[in-house]
Amino acid sequence: MSRRNLEFSCAVLLIGLLAGLAGMATTLLLHAVEHLSYAYTFGTLLDGVTGSSPVRRALAPTIGGALAGLGWWLLRRRTEVPELAGTIAEHRPIPRLAMSIDALLQVLVVGSGASLGREGAPRQLAAAGGDAATSRLALTPRDREILLACAAGAGLAAVYSVPLGGALFASKIMLNTWQPRALGTALITSSLAVAVAAPVTRLETPLDWPDPSLSALLTVLAVLLAPLAVAVGAAFHRLMTSARPARAVTSWTVIPGVAAAGLLVGICSLWWPELPGNGKSVLEVSMDSGIGLGSAAAILLLKPLLTAVYLRAGAVGGLLTPALATGAAAGSLIALAINTWTEQSVNVPAVSLLCAAGVLAITQRAPLWAAFFVWELARPPWWLLIVFMIGAVAAYRLHRVVITGATSPSRRRPRRSRPAPHRRD
Repeated sequence: MSRRNLEFSCAVLLIGLLAGLAGMATTLLLHAVEHLSYAYTFGTLLDGVTGSSPVRRALAPTIGGALAGLGWWLLRRRTEVPELAGTIAEHRPIPRLAMSIDALLQVLVVGSGASLGREGAPRQLAAAGGDAATSRLALTPRDREILLACAAGAGLAAVYSVPLGGALFASKIMLNTWQPRALGTALITSSLAVAVAAPVTRLETPLDWPDPSLSALLTVLAVLLAPLAVAVGAAFHRLMTSARPARAVTSWTVIPGVAAAGLLVGICSLWWPELPGNGKSVLEVSMDSGIGLGSAAAILLLKPLLTAVYLRAGAVGGLLTPALATGAAAGSLIALAINTWTEQSVNVPAVSLLCAAGVLAITQRAPLWAAFFVWELARPPWWLLIVFMIGAVAAYRLHRVVITGATSPSRRRPRRSRPAPHRRD
């Protein structure tokens, strides 16, 4: 084995180990912030929000948002925190300290109730740690890109115990390749990271599959729900794109802005306690069918709006789980409407996850990854993975057709030609 391959193999093991530690650290810190914010000892965030007083529901995300906003203001006054995927793809140096501090602030704001995803923090910590650990190794720029992208995917895998989802995220979304060297590295690092984080995550799936009766009707619904997934996914993506500032907010207004977003979440949680947090609470009530038609409609509207408010205020966080929660709310709404107004009886948890996979396929432009990620979150019967794939691919293909049709030259309105000026002979 050449020296280059030997050092690359050592780097793969280091990346997997450090990503697992990053996932473990962010999970412990997130739970500590959640328990402190809502004053509960056992159970999920939904249990803590439901059992807390109205005043605490309103103040917890407000105070957490103000503290995170203060941290971002102080950080951004001194340095810039670039976007991780672009930094890796363009082979730019990773600002390790700044990116690590930014990740910790993400954990603080999400743990206190912000409507943002928590997956960005472990990805950034894993990439920063992996970059520091492998900086002295003889790596080519392409090897470094593969390793840092796999570190980000492994960090995602560690917090959710989804080794296949983390590997596909690194290979398909971060690197956009099926090259064996990249895919093999992603599988090894994600699997190792999940194993390292096991003492904290206990390898438990984030969602509990209720195992109700299923029917072949789901395969038909996988195709029929594609237009809904396209509409919800495209609207979510457009809203987040328009809400995110072109440049990070560096003025002091980020403090009251993120605090105000937290207050808005806190007030809404008085009626819908599923709204605080990254979206896992919405997925939980979708899994146990503990959501009604009115609540599903309200969450479908409010979850993306609250996420957009945080982005506009200058907060930073993941968008995977908010997109999942929005898709699950849409699926629950359709399933409950079918069960209420017709003689059919469809499975609410399965339809919720089916629509969530379709929405995620649109927002991330990766239907195969979306199907595997959603399936690993709940580990339902294996054949549902095929159904999720059908739904995700159908939604993605339909979205591509819509985009192609909207931008094709034949669809554009022809310009009116100006009459030629009259010339004198």
